[in-house]
Amino acid sequence: MRKLALSDDILLSVEKPSRYIGGEYNAYNKDPDSVEVNAVFCFPDVYEIGTANLGMQIIYEQFNRREDAYCDRVYSPWTDLDQIMRERKIPLFAVESQRPVRDFDLLLITLQYEMCYTNVLQILDLSGIPLHAEDRTQEDPIVIGGGACAYNPEPMAAFFDVFYLGEAETRYDTVVEVLKACKARNSTRQETLEALAEIPGLYVPQFYQVTYHEDGTIASFTSTNPHAPAVVKKEFCIRKDSESSDMDDSLPYPLRPIVPLSRGMMDRATLEVMRGCIRGCRFCQAGMIYRPTRNRSLDFLKKAAVSMLESTGYDELNISSLATSDYSDFREFMEFILPYCEEHKINIGVPSLRIDSFELDVMGKIQDIKKSSLTFAPEAGSQRLRDIINKGLTEEEILEGARKAFEGGWNKVKLYFMLGQPFETEEDVRAIPVLANEIARVYYETVPKEKRQGRVQIQASTSFFVPKPFTPFQWAPMLTAEEFTKKAWLVKDTMREQLNKKSLVYHYHDDNQTELEGLFARGDRKLSTLIEEAYKRGCMYDAWGDHMKYDVWLRVMEEQGITFEFYNYRERPLDEILPWDFIDIGVTKRFLMREWENARAGKVTPHCRKECSGCGMRKYHGGVCIEDKTEIQ
Repeated sequence: MRKLALSDDILLSVEKPSRYIGGEYNAYNKDPDSVEVNAVFCFPDVYEIGTANLGMQIIYEQFNRREDAYCDRVYSPWTDLDQIMRERKIPLFAVESQRPVRDFDLLLITLQYEMCYTNVLQILDLSGIPLHAEDRTQEDPIVIGGGACAYNPEPMAAFFDVFYLGEAETRYDTVVEVLKACKARNSTRQETLEALAEIPGLYVPQFYQVTYHEDGTIASFTSTNPHAPAVVKKEFCIRKDSESSDMDDSLPYPLRPIVPLSRGMMDRATLEVMRGCIRGCRFCQAGMIYRPTRNRSLDFLKKAAVSMLESTGYDELNISSLATSDYSDFREFMEFILPYCEEHKINIGVPSLRIDSFELDVMGKIQDIKKSSLTFAPEAGSQRLRDIINKGLTEEEILEGARKAFEGGWNKVKLYFMLGQPFETEEDVRAIPVLANEIARVYYETVPKEKRQGRVQIQASTSFFVPKPFTPFQWAPMLTAEEFTKKAWLVKDTMREQLNKKSLVYHYHDDNQTELEGLFARGDRKLSTLIEEAYKRGCMYDAWGDHMKYDVWLRVMEEQGITFEFYNYRERPLDEILPWDFIDIGVTKRFLMREWENARAGKVTPHCRKECSGCGMRKYHGGVCIEDKTEIQ
């Protein structure tokens, strides 16, 4: 029987003790000492958020289905337990084995959001692992970072031994084999890191040197170790045994996902139907780094959906992808799963819908199972700005999609927009409430009074634009917090002027948090000292508004001479060396430059199934790139 790391008196004194005791349904329960390589996966946020992460579940399954490996889990302790652990000197522990994190061979940390960076330091600190990679010894685990934010690893370079760039399914088996071999040879930590650096997709920051110009821009980025390649190529799943554009059905996937003990943020089964996106929105990092678009096979999805629902008891299935309605077999899959869900009283969630490809009959059947709101993301109110960001949506398509939704019985629609995008004008900002009002008008014109179930509700939400690496907008300037707030208030005031204002609701994002997100998104190695000092002064859970210590961040930035003017507000010249330029994601920098100029000209680039835009991914002969066999000129 496991002995819990926390005593009863501690568990009874903290909020939600179920976060820390493990023993969840469908969890693997291996003895860490019975395998050759043991790892602990960390999501640097609270348990309820981390348990829903699909990447964690995939890696957890990948390690644990091997007989020679084991993967446990750890999440950021909430602030109440954090304080107790520091006072009583209790080392951070994994939830299943209750074993100290420092006793594992590997600590795998996913970086999904920049505002979790100080929580990474919390994990290392509470585990007794030196914060700086260069200070670690043979007794410490190898700390590997991955996830979307790892595509610019430099702000966190000081704290990680290795970064895994790309999709986990391809190389973690190789990592296990290399670690086994290093253990057998009694390799030093340096020798182990050199062996890992030779694995495609793995980046060891301490094997590279950065120099700077007097103005703070990067002068050079070079490898200092013969085992470390000058360019690190991302890893992604491509079927090499055939010309199929599907994902490989044999890849690890959580068919029996863990059921959290406390209600999670995503208390449902998640089914990934495809990876990547054909659309090419110029602000969207995920749409670039997860290219090419690859479907999962219809047979796999049918089996996976039933397995996950039957093995968990969940009453909701979430259909996941960047653009779900672009999945080639979407209709066929829905025709299979809808009768099953109706029979078992299971709700279906279909986020990431495109309003122009709205399937009225299919979605109407979903509405019969669960009446809820529909969510669409026009991203911009005006046609001009939608063309600039390459959204590929006309106002006619938006209004026609809304009409179909209202005919199907919906009377609640959520609309997502962004403020502060490149080349945005006041007219573009005012167009957001105008478009929301037009959608409300369509409802009242479409649905007869006798069939209306109360007033239509159009909820518009705006986030603030943050330029991200590996997008055409990576060179763009970002607005100040004050400018963001002025635009949000302009939207709010214009909402009040609309004819259907009683049907309109508006929310907007936090501006201070957005400025810090922008700082870290395109930052360099010099930000490691900022993150470390802010953590030492109490910054943690920065993604949680009531825990954000913005004044502390500003004070440390001033002391260290780090400014938003340099990292956020300036437009970068195309010949500047960017902190992430040593990473090859397949999409070429030449393509991103061309798209940046197309944005400036308001020129739309067709999506991948309509016409190949020559982004660079076609050379890998997989996914959507081989659906059309014609040669690209």
